[in-house]
Amino acid sequence: MEIINATGRRKSAIARVYVKEGTGKITINNKDIEEYFPSAILRYVVKQPLSLLEQEEKFDIKANLDGGGFTGQSQALRLAIARALVKINAEDKKNLKSHGFLTRDAREVERKKPGQPKARRRFQFSKR
Repeated sequence: MEIINATGRRKSAIARVYVKEGTGKITINNKDIEEYFPSAILRYVVKQPLSLLEQEEKFDIKANLDGGGFTGQSQALRLAIARALVKINAEDKKNLKSHGFLTRDAREVERKKPGQPKARRRFQFSKR
C-alpha cells in the first residue's frame, strides 16, 4: 500500500495526514501522540474513526498540525484520519458518516464589531 494523504480542518486548525500500513504508531509534528496530546480525551477523539473500524493497530499515521488550539487540532485530525480511511476503503464511508466523522464542522469565531466589547455583547446601556 502506498501513502494516502488527506486534509481536515476545524476552526482555524489544519491537519495534513499521511497514512500507510504499519503498527498503529501516530506521530504529530514529529512527536508521539502521548507527548503532543497529554489529555486522554483528546487522544480518544483522534482515535475514534480507527476504533470504530477496529483498525487501531493497522496503520501508521504521520500528521502535520497547524493553527488553532488543542481541541480544534484534535477534531481536525479526526476528520483527516476519517477521510484517509475512506480513500483506503470506500465501504467504510457509510459507517463513518453515520457517526459524524466525515462532517466538516464549519463553525468559526465571529468577528468583534466596533462599538461593542465582543461580537454580540454590547456595552451596558445607561438611561441617565
